[in-house]
Amino acid sequence: MDIKNLISQMTLEEMASLCSGADFWHTKAVERLGIPQMMVSDGPHGLRKQDLSSDNFNQSIKAVCFPAACALACSFDKDLIFRLGEALGNECQAEDVGVILGPGANIKRSPLCGRNFEYFSEDPYLASNIAASHIKGVQSRNVGTSLKHFLANNQENRRMSVSAQISERALHEIYLAAFETAVKEAQPWTVMCSYNKVNGVYSSENPWSLTEILREKWGFGGFVVSDWGAVSDRVKGLPAGLDLEMPSSGGVNDARLVEAVKVGQLPEEALDLACERILTIVERYLSGRDESAVWDKDADHELSAEISAQCMVLLKNQDRILPLDKGRKIAFIGKFAETPRYQGGGSSHINSFKVTDALSASEKYTKVGYAQGYRTDEDVTDQALLDEAVELAAQSEIAVVFAGLTDLFESEGFDRTHMGIPSCQNELIERICDVQPNTVVVLHNGSPVEMPWLSRVKAVLECYLGGQAVGEAQCRILFGEESPSGKLAETFPKKLSDNPSFLNFPGEGDLVEYNEGIFVGYRYYDYKDMDVLFPFGFGLSYTTFEYSDLRVNADSFSPDEGLEVRLTVKNTGDMAGREAVQLYVSDCKSSVIRPVKELKGFEKIYLEPGQSREVVFRLDRRSFTFYSEKIHDWFAESGDFQILIGSSSRDIRLSRTVTMVSQEALPFRADPNTTMGDILDNEKARPHIQKLIDDYISAMNMESDMSELGEATKLMMEAQLRDNPLHVMVSFSGGKVTHEDIAQICQAINQEFSD
Repeated sequence: MDIKNLISQMTLEEMASLCSGADFWHTKAVERLGIPQMMVSDGPHGLRKQDLSSDNFNQSIKAVCFPAACALACSFDKDLIFRLGEALGNECQAEDVGVILGPGANIKRSPLCGRNFEYFSEDPYLASNIAASHIKGVQSRNVGTSLKHFLANNQENRRMSVSAQISERALHEIYLAAFETAVKEAQPWTVMCSYNKVNGVYSSENPWSLTEILREKWGFGGFVVSDWGAVSDRVKGLPAGLDLEMPSSGGVNDARLVEAVKVGQLPEEALDLACERILTIVERYLSGRDESAVWDKDADHELSAEISAQCMVLLKNQDRILPLDKGRKIAFIGKFAETPRYQGGGSSHINSFKVTDALSASEKYTKVGYAQGYRTDEDVTDQALLDEAVELAAQSEIAVVFAGLTDLFESEGFDRTHMGIPSCQNELIERICDVQPNTVVVLHNGSPVEMPWLSRVKAVLECYLGGQAVGEAQCRILFGEESPSGKLAETFPKKLSDNPSFLNFPGEGDLVEYNEGIFVGYRYYDYKDMDVLFPFGFGLSYTTFEYSDLRVNADSFSPDEGLEVRLTVKNTGDMAGREAVQLYVSDCKSSVIRPVKELKGFEKIYLEPGQSREVVFRLDRRSFTFYSEKIHDWFAESGDFQILIGSSSRDIRLSRTVTMVSQEALPFRADPNTTMGDILDNEKARPHIQKLIDDYISAMNMESDMSELGEATKLMMEAQLRDNPLHVMVSFSGGKVTHEDIAQICQAINQEFSD
């Protein structure tokens, strides 16, 4: 397809038309020029392709539901996520779908966001690297992805109109960073812009995010598509970088583009460029079309079970009650044991061709008793169901309660109002604990929940939303066929009010202030030294791992050189297992407030009992930098850094201090309002004010006085000296220090920094 030649032959109306959908799921064709349409479809954890043979618009074809993103990130396994992507890409090829809409890389700012189940993590490094693997896997089958929702779609409340007010530093370190690696390393074919505004500008018409950041800084080469219905002003959006509007506006916005070009409001070159970007992706898919692709749904179901098992997080295992002893009398209690909640509600809902529940899957291992225990259509205790469940638990040796959030509590379209699971389920667990000391809870949820019964149960297995094979995966873990290896991709706070966004979620009216800045998730809890229910990166195993022999290739390095880190991990238990090794970097002393530590590397490894393996991490300049609003860029500051190796963010096993030697310097400009402390803290500026300090001390007769003062008074005066702006020295020195002196000092300092 000679794209530039085709565009040159198009009428203005045809070009404008190409920049919006033909319907809900197809790009437009231009039959006169032989340009075909391309189908896109919802994802991201399964193929939600509309059944075009059905009159029901919401009816989708039978498909395979893989674990949702909330579960996938807990794998901490890039290779596993790549395999998931490959399977999704193959499914798209078999169904002639050119782009699958996903993955979602938005940050989990609050546990209340209704769409958290579609997002990976509270940590941008983990989110972006997992997203990159997902994208690479799908696109290895020559099918495009649509990384979403760009940018700062962190709540469902007023998601089409709310403005996320975020500082420049927080945007770059947290919210943009969640997308950055995925764009730079995986190059998604498309990026989907979000509904909301960022700092007052709609994402669909923001040239800063869509062009300056996405294309010019990150090198994105695909096309930008709107979230469905996210277009506010189409004429503003197109030159800002929004190429494709979805779904079709019925020609209304196409006509606006045509008129804007005719009256000179919109350059025709902007329309040409958008068409070129769209056609490049259409041609890329068509040229790699695999008409021989076969969709083996049963094989993908088995893959879904394998992935789900490796994502489940064992949160508690008192007295090693898990894995279950098949010879004991076991009760499965809770409707989710028979009818699991394995996916979220909304645009990602998959029409699964089959579902494996834990009750059926358990037949492979042993015979269990079953009681429904609760209803899911409303949060009301059914006394008969409750009594039946308690009686069964009392007659059993172990009770396994399958609980969690229902669709009424969690879905796209609305945010949660609290972190609790249904009250009827909490009551059920408490009543069962009254009669059965050996109680295990298996959770189904897309976001953290409170656990008021945690101290009373023996074990908790967090399954998140584990896909259509969740029951099979649960039984593999519960009965010890496989050791749990998932790690939490988000912190579970003890209560909602502990969350850093608590006072500013979901905002007031159409405005939400991100006042917590960079302190999202564990960054906040660690800085506050706050107790949490379960920390980021946490997850237990049926085996044990020993970390040793931490080595670095240099004790001192430059930002451009980076650092290589090696260590050895050994399986010291009696069962094969996987371990997610995590590397955090801590800045020992910084000129700005920084988190206590930040995730900068992770690696999932498999070890047989007694087996050891070397794990290697390579840290680049970005691993040590912070975003400076002074230079509007990332800054590498010289100093000592700790390399922390852990099994979780709060289980650090090894550490090593290294020194980064940087030649970079932040710009510094002195004026009469600059404080003495700011200058004293700057190595280059400090010598210029030594005489000023001497004159000031002499004028105040502080030499003799200081020796006679108490320690507290000395500290007070020294602090005041540091906090004083330069101009204060004129009056405090009785004129011995003049305004001219200060002006000359400022000039000398500024001259040195300009050289």
